[in-house]
Amino acid sequence: MDTVESPPAWVTALGDDELLFLKRFLLASGSLKELAAVYGVTYPTIRNRLDRLIDRVNAVEASASDDAFEALINTLVEQGVMVSGTGRALLQTHKRILRETAERAERNTATSVDEWQA
Repeated sequence: MDTVESPPAWVTALGDDELLFLKRFLLASGSLKELAAVYGVTYPTIRNRLDRLIDRVNAVEASASDDAFEALINTLVEQGVMVSGTGRALLQTHKRILRETAERAERNTATSVDEWQA
């Protein structure tokens, strides 16, 4: 007998409108042009909506991150509290600051070792 597994987190995080959009996308065989006709909107509008859906799924998938700040931003995007573009910009800045801090610490450690050996 087959066991029934619960749906993945990214599926359960989607709202009814997003699930309907995804269903229509599948039924249109992924044709954004056909989907635009179904919704009565332009192709770029459908493309933007699909991009937001992709960002939302990525945010759910990434929310298991060890970085608390990254997890918070991903959760805010996932819940629709923050737009994905803002979240992406904050995460890029956060990662840059972490990288620069690590590089600075590495330089300081190297300088300290050089002074100690002198």
